[in-house]
Amino acid sequence: MKKLLIYLLLIMPIMIQAQNATDIIKKADKKMRGNTSFNRMTIKIVRPKWQRKMRLKSWSKSDDYAVSVVTYPPKEKGIVFLKRKNEMWQYMPSINRKIKMPPSMMLQSWMGTDLTNDDLVKQSSIVKDYTHKILGEETVEGLRTWKILLTPKEDAPVVWGKILLWIDQKDYMQMKAEFYDEDGFLVNKMIASEPKMFNGKRLPSRLSFIPVDKPGNKTIIIYNSLQFDLPVSDKLFSPNYMTRIKI
Repeated sequence: MKKLLIYLLLIMPIMIQAQNATDIIKKADKKMRGNTSFNRMTIKIVRPKWQRKMRLKSWSKSDDYAVSVVTYPPKEKGIVFLKRKNEMWQYMPSINRKIKMPPSMMLQSWMGTDLTNDDLVKQSSIVKDYTHKILGEETVEGLRTWKILLTPKEDAPVVWGKILLWIDQKDYMQMKAEFYDEDGFLVNKMIASEPKMFNGKRLPSRLSFIPVDKPGNKTIIIYNSLQFDLPVSDKLFSPNYMTRIKI
């Protein structure tokens, strides 16, 4: 009995930490999503010698469905992107054609940004496909955060060898992320800033995505508005409806 008690005392902190880390990730992930959402965003593509700006409006439902339409610049206006579970569709108004993207295109850059088509589809779930461990506490953007290690589960359909996430301890905001390949090399960073109140939730209004091997490159997402749990029709997420989405 004495040995059992000692064993329990030794493993209890580990069990509590693992449970707390998963709970933190679940809360942070749920806060970013809601049951449904609608947003208007500005995307800035920054390169050493030029910059480009786009504007989009987007709808989502659960983790499986999302649709976005480009509203600016005029050259890309009306382009629609649709996510249906693990599928990605694109509608090009200039040629009046819908395209289902093959797996070979999923790791290509999305609209010239530092994000890939797979990033938008988000095939992997930070909740379901990874184990979680709290590594410590750090201050990010003036906020006290948990630093959490995400390690992919065996056979999980993920791209990254590991992810580090910094989650705000008060509002469960994802303030920073680092993405590592299977060899342990840092590939991309995400830095969040400028928290604001959106529909009763305090969330970062600015996300900067930085590829570490391309100095001077950056993609910045700015949320101009963000609403949650609004009625959203299922027909909005049908490929046949892509041509009818109002700009």
